[in-house]
Amino acid sequence: MSRASLFVGLLLGVFMLPAQAAELTAQVDRTRLSAGETVELTLETNDVTQFGKPDLSVLDTDFEVRDTRQVNRLTTLDGASQANTRWLITLLPRQTGSVQIPPLTLGELSSQPITLQVLPGNVQEPANELAPVFIEASLDHDSVYVQAQAVLTLRIYHSVALFDDSNLSPLQLPEARIEKLGEPRTYEKLINGIRHGVIETRYAIYPQRSGVLQIPALVFSATQVQTAAAIGPGQQQAPNPYGPQPGKALQVSSAEITLTVKPTPHDWPAHLPWLPARNVTLEENWNPDTVNTQVGDSLTRTLSLQVEGLSAAQLPPLTNPDLPGLRRYPDQPQLSNEANERGLISRRQESEALVPNRTGAMELPSIEVTWWNTQQEHIEHSSLPARTLQVTNNPGLAVDTPVGGDHSALAPWLWVWQLSTLFFAFTTLLGAVFWWRARGQPAVARSAQSGPSPRTVLDDLKRACQANDPHATRQALDAWARQQPETLAEMAARFVPLSDALDGLNGALYSEAGQFWLGEDLWRAIGTLPASERLHANGEAGLPPLYPK
Repeated sequence: MSRASLFVGLLLGVFMLPAQAAELTAQVDRTRLSAGETVELTLETNDVTQFGKPDLSVLDTDFEVRDTRQVNRLTTLDGASQANTRWLITLLPRQTGSVQIPPLTLGELSSQPITLQVLPGNVQEPANELAPVFIEASLDHDSVYVQAQAVLTLRIYHSVALFDDSNLSPLQLPEARIEKLGEPRTYEKLINGIRHGVIETRYAIYPQRSGVLQIPALVFSATQVQTAAAIGPGQQQAPNPYGPQPGKALQVSSAEITLTVKPTPHDWPAHLPWLPARNVTLEENWNPDTVNTQVGDSLTRTLSLQVEGLSAAQLPPLTNPDLPGLRRYPDQPQLSNEANERGLISRRQESEALVPNRTGAMELPSIEVTWWNTQQEHIEHSSLPARTLQVTNNPGLAVDTPVGGDHSALAPWLWVWQLSTLFFAFTTLLGAVFWWRARGQPAVARSAQSGPSPRTVLDDLKRACQANDPHATRQALDAWARQQPETLAEMAARFVPLSDALDGLNGALYSEAGQFWLGEDLWRAIGTLPASERLHANGEAGLPPLYPK
């Protein structure tokens, strides 16, 4: 009864899964191998309606199918369930050269083809390497430049069964940086007609000084499983198949390897950071993807540097000089490493928010990375072209007119300005006469003020600052500034604490990192503004004190 309930529950869970696009994906543990070595093919599908298995008959032409395993998995995360099925298939190529794993089908699903490079292997291995367990150590290059990459590959061959207690001593080189290239891989290889299991471990080595680097021997320790045939006929009693199995301790060492480390080339510029690599790619992305913007708007620029043959810790920062009229709010750089067949591919990504504070054209200079091509032995340059930002006026913000503008277009309107000045002077004098005569008249009640009062606006600004809310503070600050005789830019130019507080507010608004902002500095700067700058243009008295005694 319990088994039936479990089966019904599993079926209900499967059919209640969210609808997803069904697909059949294929991948291998490596794409380059030697003749006689096996490769593991992984097929995976998320189609829960498929209860069969893939058709493997198309593999018989170019491969020998050694083993097939099926793994079913049902995972639940945040209330959402996901089921998938994997098939782990061990393949032995029948020929060398370029061999393709054809598309495999499962119902109406089909996987993508995969191309393998099968290198010719030795037909006959030396007799001294036919020990039950031995280690093969090799470098991809016998000589590299200082701080460049050398890949060390250790292959442990065993023709006998081993327990799971195997151990490989760590690689320690005080004069080099060491990066382990993924987890150890296991596969099989035929040597002189004998099937050997292979445990492959790879390291990326970056020598820190020139000369000769001696890579020490590594020790592999394991316990061999001893069967009845291995114990021999002289033993009185066969081992108990249901109890602990007898074992034999084994320990083998790899050979020491010498690596020649060349110094920095003499023609490398001394003022540039040394960057030896196989390939370098420099890219940029903009959000939004436009070169036209307005004053006060935020543009996000992301620079990505990808290098083959170095670790992310060796990548230099991307120089980006400051420009007048453009404020920068950079984020922390993102570093990552990815291992492939030839070593490490490292990435450095730098993002920053750019906020222009004046109109006009802004020329962003080109960015260049100089590096040494370790394959072709010469200097190369990867660069991004210069970019011009066209910044226009923002009607929602009061900004200063850029210095050095062309005023020749205003010359024909000079007489209009002069006549208007005389007119306003006359009307001002006439208004002063009327005011002098109206001094003896009884006072009249002032009409009700439209919109929020100065006290209400100031209270809203105070609450927003105390709540540390940058967006609400910006709205309240704009409302308060509209009631002042000067713009925010003019007040910030005269009062340094207000300018610093506005920079902090802009940083919280425009930075992608979403930095935490405190409104105490801005509220203190507003409260300490000189009294003459907080008077209204119509001659009203200043606002009540922010901190009454």
